[in-house]
Order: sequence, then C-alpha cells, then structure tokens
Amino acid sequence: MRQRLIVGNWKMFTTAATARRLAADVVRGLGAETRVRVALCPPAPYLGVVGEVVSGTVVALGAQNVYPEKEGAFTGETGIGMLLDLGCRYVVVGHSERRHLLGEDDPFINRKVKAAVAAGLEVIVCVGETLEQRRGRETRACLERQLSGALVGLTQEQVRHIVVAYEPVWAIGTGVSATPEEAQEAATEIRELVQEQFGEEPAHSLPILDGGSVNAANAATLMHLPDIDGGLIGHASLMADEYLSILRSAV
Repeated sequence: MRQRLIVGNWKMFTTAATARRLAADVVRGLGAETRVRVALCPPAPYLGVVGEVVSGTVVALGAQNVYPEKEGAFTGETGIGMLLDLGCRYVVVGHSERRHLLGEDDPFINRKVKAAVAAGLEVIVCVGETLEQRRGRETRACLERQLSGALVGLTQEQVRHIVVAYEPVWAIGTGVSATPEEAQEAATEIRELVQEQFGEEPAHSLPILDGGSVNAANAATLMHLPDIDGGLIGHASLMADEYLSILRSAV
C-alpha cells in the first residue's frame, strides 16, 4: 500500500523568522504521527533554518529546485551537494512556474531528475496542462510528453525514488480547483503512462500527488481518491492550522 505524502511548497514566501515559526508549528502539531509522510520545501535561503527545526522529527526537508551538478561555476544556482549538506531528502523538479515563467524544458528537467535520483534524493516531478491544452483535449498528450521527457533514461529501480505531482496549471493561484473527477482522471492517466514506460509494478507503487489548489475544505475528498496519494500544497501550506488540517485529512 502506498503511504500518503503531503508536501508544503512555500514558494517565494516567508522570512527567516516566519519560516522558523511555521516549521516549528507544523512539527509541534504533527507530533509523532507516522501514518503520513510530511515534507516542507522552504525558499532556498531558509533551507538551513527550517532544516534545524525539523532535524530529528518526522518532518522531512525538501528543496523547491536544484541545478543538475554537484558544484561548479553556476552563479545563483543551488547544487545537489548543497541540498544534501543541508539535510534535504526531497526536491521538486519541473514545477509549472519554472516551466512557464523561467523557460525550463523537458531535457533540462530530465537532467535534474537523473542527477537528483543518482545523488539519493526523492524527486517530486511536476506535470500538468494549461487551460488552453485542457480546452483542446490535449491533457493526456501533455502528460505523456512531460512524463516521458522527465523520466527518460531512468531504470525501474530509480523510478521507485520518483513522486509525480499532477499540477493543472489552470488551477494554480486562480481559486479554481480541479474537481475530484478531474484529479482522479489525470492520476489514472499518469499511472497508465508510467506503466507503459516502466511496467506494472513501478506504476502501481508510484506516489501521485494532487497539486491543484488543495486546501482544508477539499482535502478530505481529494486525499481518498483511488489514485491520489497526497498533495503538493502551495498557499495553504503557509498557514500551519490549514496545513495540519490537510495532514489530518490524509491520515
């Protein structure tokens, strides 16, 4: 049985003080709960701050991005070795904001995935269609292109270290959430596509997260869909009470 995973993506929010306080509130509220995996992904400048708070607890540290080299002359980037040094267990790759705002393409995302998996990180690969693609009935084609592009060259064993987050781009920050039916349909297609690429067992064990504006009001329904195994939580993860409510729904 796949264990549920709830990941808080704080994006470009918080200060050192609020990041520390938010992480501490989550750790305190979660206690010794182990039925659901939990990770927090603060902005890169606060990875160390949050890492100190979650160290030795059931909450894992994750990064929002990584450059696909351990170190080097890459001004402004964060290397894989740096994330490991700070205690990161997870890294988010291919988020729609990096695809559409910063121009990251599938080959570059694939480089990140390969490098992060090889280094021992659990990689959360984001995929999802725009409103135009959904209206054009191109959702499955979009998911297939992004998944095959991100995962090409991986082995079945390496896929065990992959988590896929379904991100309907049209639902991010708009106040519109994917319906449970839409989320389940996309998750089913993702599992089918991974099975075509890697076989039945890797597809069956693959954790799939909902990244389409999960909040305290809809979490209970979304978290118990057959092919949804948790959530990549954006805005709602910035409020400890709401994030903890989502965690309770997952349990």
